[in-house]
Amino acid sequence: MTKIGLVWLRNDLRVHDQISLVKAAKENNFVMAVYCFDPRQFEKDRFGFVKTGKYRAQFLIETVADLQNQLNELNIPLFVHVDYPEKIIAEYISIHNVTSVYSQKEWTAKEVSVAKKVQNTLPEHVNWIESYDQFLFHPEDIPMSIDQIPKVFTVFRKKCEKYASVRPMETVSKMPEKNRVAHLTKAPTLHDLGLEHFERDSRTAFPFKGGETAGLQRLEEYAWNTKKLSYYKKTRNGLVGKDYSSKFSAWLANGSLSPRKIYHEVKKYESEIEKNQSTYWMIFELIWRDFFKYVSLKHGNHLFQLEGILQKSYEWNDDQKQIQQWIDGETSEPFVNANMLELKHTGWMSNRGRQNVGSYFAKTLQLDWRIGAAYFESMLLDYDVHSNYGNWQYVSGVGNDPRNRTFNVRLQAERYDANNKFQNLWLQPRLF
Repeated sequence: MTKIGLVWLRNDLRVHDQISLVKAAKENNFVMAVYCFDPRQFEKDRFGFVKTGKYRAQFLIETVADLQNQLNELNIPLFVHVDYPEKIIAEYISIHNVTSVYSQKEWTAKEVSVAKKVQNTLPEHVNWIESYDQFLFHPEDIPMSIDQIPKVFTVFRKKCEKYASVRPMETVSKMPEKNRVAHLTKAPTLHDLGLEHFERDSRTAFPFKGGETAGLQRLEEYAWNTKKLSYYKKTRNGLVGKDYSSKFSAWLANGSLSPRKIYHEVKKYESEIEKNQSTYWMIFELIWRDFFKYVSLKHGNHLFQLEGILQKSYEWNDDQKQIQQWIDGETSEPFVNANMLELKHTGWMSNRGRQNVGSYFAKTLQLDWRIGAAYFESMLLDYDVHSNYGNWQYVSGVGNDPRNRTFNVRLQAERYDANNKFQNLWLQPRLF
């Protein structure tokens, strides 16, 4: 019997260290891949924001186009559609007599809902194979059960550093030439997705394209070519330019860079160039990313509820004028405004900026933090459901911050933008 595997791609848009592709190539005579630009991801949410705005959508389009080329080299066709996955995958299973469907395992409500819709269309004889593939530390390897995930990051980090190890990367095998199939599908345009075309703002701190090729180039450039990795801890709170931080987050978010790939590259760098606080801090940040994923695994839909994972009640409001002023960079705080204008015009904001504008929104203005999180979801190039909602809960006092801090925005501006270079970049009128 000919075994035919279909890999349904979601936020795992790469060839390197891609478990579903590895399994499919090992277990089948013929392998195909499908990616759907799900119309639900381009609708407006309950707060009126388009769920996937133009910046991340363009990055995703570039990512899928690049992946189609990468998979073509492995004789694995990638079929791309703007349609509902449950409809498209059912059609491919029927037309091509697919025997197994492979996908990345998700656990947040909307992602699980779509997976169930796909699963419900599968004939009984078709295998459904899901794999956890977005962690640094695999869930089977951490030294605690999911319901024992601690509230405090430091506890989680120390236990994982001591008792867990990062799995080696696996490489997908090239399929036989006969697996190559000519097809006409390709990545859509922004217009196809109902979004407007834009020109990249020359001030952006994220001047990069989407896709595995660009992500691996950035890793090579940041670590090996410029040795910026050696200074990461000193520069990571910067605000201007592409090199104050690694900028890996956007590729990590849609899975075109594997966290394990970054980890093993850092370890190689430590053995061949140098090991210091900065190289450690890169791994430290990857563990933070894992922590928010495990927090969401533990707490489920509490990640999206007003009271958060702490089930804390505050007096929140939804003053539309204040919300719009925050979005448009028209608050009474120049540092907040500069960051919000950067986001509005580029789809990017620094980590330091995100903490400040989030704290200002939730703690100072006491606005419903979920509205801020939804706006970030729409706008951010590197939106990741677990990190976004986990971080918003953190700065809003309903998440994993044991100190429940409120940022003093003016002091933060004096500390991190002492010469007003960042604020001037975004607040001064442009001459062109």
